[in-house]
Amino acid sequence: MEREAILYDKLPQGKVRCNVCQWRCAILPGKKGVCRMRKNQDGTLYTLNYASVSSAASDPIEKKPLFHFFPRSRVFSLGGWGCNFHCQHCQNWQISCTDDAGSSETIRPSEAVELAHRYHCQGLAWTYNEPSVWFEYTLDSAKLAKQNGLYTVYVTNGFLTPEALDAIGPWLDAWRVDVKGFSDSLYQNLARVSKWRGILDVAEQAKNKWNMHVEVVTNIIPGLNDDEEQLYGVARWIKEGLGELTPWHVTRFYPQHKLNNLPSTPVSTLERAYQVGKTVGLKFVYIGNVIGHALENTTCYSCGRVVVKRTGYETEMTGVDSQGKCRFCGADLNIRS
Repeated sequence: MEREAILYDKLPQGKVRCNVCQWRCAILPGKKGVCRMRKNQDGTLYTLNYASVSSAASDPIEKKPLFHFFPRSRVFSLGGWGCNFHCQHCQNWQISCTDDAGSSETIRPSEAVELAHRYHCQGLAWTYNEPSVWFEYTLDSAKLAKQNGLYTVYVTNGFLTPEALDAIGPWLDAWRVDVKGFSDSLYQNLARVSKWRGILDVAEQAKNKWNMHVEVVTNIIPGLNDDEEQLYGVARWIKEGLGELTPWHVTRFYPQHKLNNLPSTPVSTLERAYQVGKTVGLKFVYIGNVIGHALENTTCYSCGRVVVKRTGYETEMTGVDSQGKCRFCGADLNIRS
């Protein structure tokens, strides 16, 4: 579904500049931007995928993964088409690596809210592909969701511009951001992105300006981002930029898309990444994509008691009070509900 885009500039000779993501594509008439979902039609920028949904499901919030945000709740999750990154290890490449909106279902913002209530979900999440490529739709939906008592979640690569984040910030509750590594070469080789450090600035903006709940995921890929320099880089930035109570998920890579030649991440590598996070001073580091690992649980950093037990998406709250604090010692667990 086409709709005129927002956050763009009209340039000389019929060109336009899109200001939704940090590519800031300057697009000639008749051409599309990097995400392939925004087209310059005679000097006007149109989004081609408004309300065009590739995937919709009622999910446990832990699947995002968000471990400290409305634990045990269900969230109505919506995915669209396209992406502004070209990640070699993309797990949803069928919907992300495409030039058009494919065979879509249309779910308007009001219908998304209705479906969330119908399936007894407490919130809406834009996920599966990069939500910023259908920014106008997520913005309209987020406004309506908040008016109807639902929380809102972006599961994102974090490449939104500061002004786009400011536009949606009043209506967005959680920013679950991927930080894929901590070097120019990693981002260039893995995602074809050279200027990636703006991702860090926007994540800090989400937390510090808009009071969003932020959790960070790093998918650990053997031989690409599992070195000490990158792991310590991510961990130190989380502590300094977002705070020591910010959860960091270090997740297991499985061979897929264009990286089928690589092995799965050894669990020992994930455990080493966990130790890096703890050494730097992060209070909550989790191992992901290893069902049944003890480091899926939340342990209070103050008294050492397990306060949330997890096995896959099954979650048991064993020691968290209504204020998101440890029921045993009163320590702040940074759990929002």
